[in-house]
Amino acid sequence: MNYPGWELSFAGGGLLIAMIAIVHVYVSHFAIGGGLFLVLTEMKGHRENSAAILDYVKKHTKFFLLLTMVFGAMTGVGIWFTISLLNPGATSTLIHNFVFAWAIEWVFFLGEIVSLLVYYYTFGRMEKNKHLLVGWIYFIFAWLSLFAINGIICFMLTPGAWLETGNFWDGFFNPSFWPALFYRTFLALMLAGLYGFVTSTRIKDHELRESMVRYCALWLLAPFFFFLASANWYINVLPEHVREVIFVRSPEMVRYIKTFALVSPVIFFGGLVMAIGLPARVKKPLAYLLLLIGLVYMGSFEFIREGGRKPFVIYGHTYSNNVSPLKVEQIRETGILSSAKWVKNKVITDENRLEAGRELFNLTCLPCHSVGGPINDIVPLTAMFKERALEFKIKRLDKSPYMPPFAGTEQEGKALAAYIFQELQGNK
Repeated sequence: MNYPGWELSFAGGGLLIAMIAIVHVYVSHFAIGGGLFLVLTEMKGHRENSAAILDYVKKHTKFFLLLTMVFGAMTGVGIWFTISLLNPGATSTLIHNFVFAWAIEWVFFLGEIVSLLVYYYTFGRMEKNKHLLVGWIYFIFAWLSLFAINGIICFMLTPGAWLETGNFWDGFFNPSFWPALFYRTFLALMLAGLYGFVTSTRIKDHELRESMVRYCALWLLAPFFFFLASANWYINVLPEHVREVIFVRSPEMVRYIKTFALVSPVIFFGGLVMAIGLPARVKKPLAYLLLLIGLVYMGSFEFIREGGRKPFVIYGHTYSNNVSPLKVEQIRETGILSSAKWVKNKVITDENRLEAGRELFNLTCLPCHSVGGPINDIVPLTAMFKERALEFKIKRLDKSPYMPPFAGTEQEGKALAAYIFQELQGNK
């Protein structure tokens, strides 16, 4: 209530952050597994005394550098920009509670940038062992970045004892920290193989191309079952009420769970197909198709993880509309509009009822719902309700397992219902 709202009608409901975050996470995991891929593949080239493999590694490094450090960094900034506008309250909590972890992570990221630049620009110019050492330094920094961010991301879903203690370490090493760390590490290794398909299928020499494609397939296939085991571990450490929201009480989660389950064998068998002797004209498009499927795979998991937090953005601490559960009753006494600092209408009258209803919608509904957008579109979701039915529904939102309670007064609930029914539904 202490921040101005960012009105994103079509892109509301998390569409904007989902578009940016999923792409960023997909690239940033490659930045980890791909770092290990670089140094181990360079070692393979030296071990086999193959100038062709070393030349491939150098070209792959350029692709890796541009994708992870340029595009990846831009999308990372985009995440900060969008979350600070879409949910400033939760963003403030994450910054203030984990300022030390963020500072350490930024040091790790700086180490990534410097070591990767040195690795690329000294390729073939530096002594072999020293160059490999730089590669190892990059990978260590990249994995440590994952270690730091993993604690903060997992905290949002499973804050654990932090809710009672407020202790930094309780929040960071929360119940899902270790399974998520293993899950994301194995996923990063698999993505190294998926991205490796893209560059290895472009090798002109037939024998080398087939050898490197099979090598990349090994990166995808070897961690796969460890990845699934860690995913199962991840699910089992979640609190029972979180699992219930994901698998039982939230119907929109079904599509993402089915997608994750269906795409798992597709990814695995796709790797097997790439390992067999297919013509280059088949493998090239298949490599890009598998990369796109991998994005869908990761996106489905991220949607499941996000959905598990409902109706919170920080579980048990901050609702998705920036309201703390501890302040719901207090706000109900004074009203949302009188509590919010960035609204025009503090008091509802007959003349401003719809305008006040719009402000209430922006404050309480727009963080999760869109208007005409592809995610949680409020228009079809409320199409079957008359205005009085909407008033009753809003009053009983606390009965929903995945929606925060309406913290406003009865008059504000009626104004919100009128705005949805008359303005959004077009019932004048």
